[in-house]
Amino acid sequence: MRFFIIALSIAFSGCQPAKQETVVVEEELPAASRNIAGPLKLSEHSIFVGLLKNLRPASNVHPYEINSPLFSDYAFKKRMIRMPAGKQMKYDDREVFDFPEGTVLIKSFYYPADFRKPEAERRLLETRLLTLKNGAWEPLTYIWNDKQTEAFLEVAGRSLSVSWIHSDGQRRDVAYSVPDVNQCRGCHLKGQRVMPIGTSARQLNHDNQLANWQGTGLLAELPHGGAIPKLVSYEDPGSSITDRARAWLEVNCAHCHRPDGQGKTSGLHLAVDVTAALALGVGKAPVAAGKGSGGRRFGIVPGKPDESIIVFRIESTDPGIMMPEMGRKLAHTEGVALVRQWILEMK
Repeated sequence: MRFFIIALSIAFSGCQPAKQETVVVEEELPAASRNIAGPLKLSEHSIFVGLLKNLRPASNVHPYEINSPLFSDYAFKKRMIRMPAGKQMKYDDREVFDFPEGTVLIKSFYYPADFRKPEAERRLLETRLLTLKNGAWEPLTYIWNDKQTEAFLEVAGRSLSVSWIHSDGQRRDVAYSVPDVNQCRGCHLKGQRVMPIGTSARQLNHDNQLANWQGTGLLAELPHGGAIPKLVSYEDPGSSITDRARAWLEVNCAHCHRPDGQGKTSGLHLAVDVTAALALGVGKAPVAAGKGSGGRRFGIVPGKPDESIIVFRIESTDPGIMMPEMGRKLAHTEGVALVRQWILEMK
């Protein structure tokens, strides 16, 4: 990829453990970050106006929502998109939308101090940018300082200690992982190309979002007379267990477990539109047995979640076992419960 310049090749010649830091100041930027051609501060991108920590979008930056978010150790996220003036994104029924050159996808990760008061005090951790330049998507990550006045470019990844009061009133802690550039690339690889993940019709079909985009000129056109696909929210108790569990697997697993993803050799294809039982893991033996199988024989054993490899891996926090293998340190209790119930109800 074009953004993997010589400085990055040197910086990532080996897998180094993440540094344990909670303060990022300009003078402490890693050498690899200082050598990158591009803004070292988030503020230099002119994405936000006013106090940076308020994440107030500039006039050409548009907030958006998706139906089912990736689990990231319970972090909250704000998503935005900056479109070049006069340009439009193009609709696609199945894959991510086609975006014009210069588009920037923006995602900020944060934790409220108290999940029961999500709009009150919060701590911003990182803001990720995915920019389309010369036909290739380039990822950059900015880590916020403790004062929440600025975020600085980081390419080597970091581990940040985070504490919060969860929705059940209990204090929780996690060593939150900010990914390095290679990890960003790995999750976003589709074939040999880095691509967005969440900007598909079934994810963006949220309330009247797509119609509003078409009305304001951001989206070229919507299909006439045909239903737009929609992924359910896995948090929606009004949807079926099957739909909710499949939505959870779609957003947490299918970006790798698809025919052109990094997990294709497993033979598991976990996108929501897959109907073949074997591709979902039903009665399917693992390609390589061992620690990751936990002694279980099949990916899914209908009616028996405790005998299913998928459940074993998504509820594990062992780095050598857990799936997804990046982007989390905790098990998603609610998501695991959905998948367990889905398998329990299988016949």
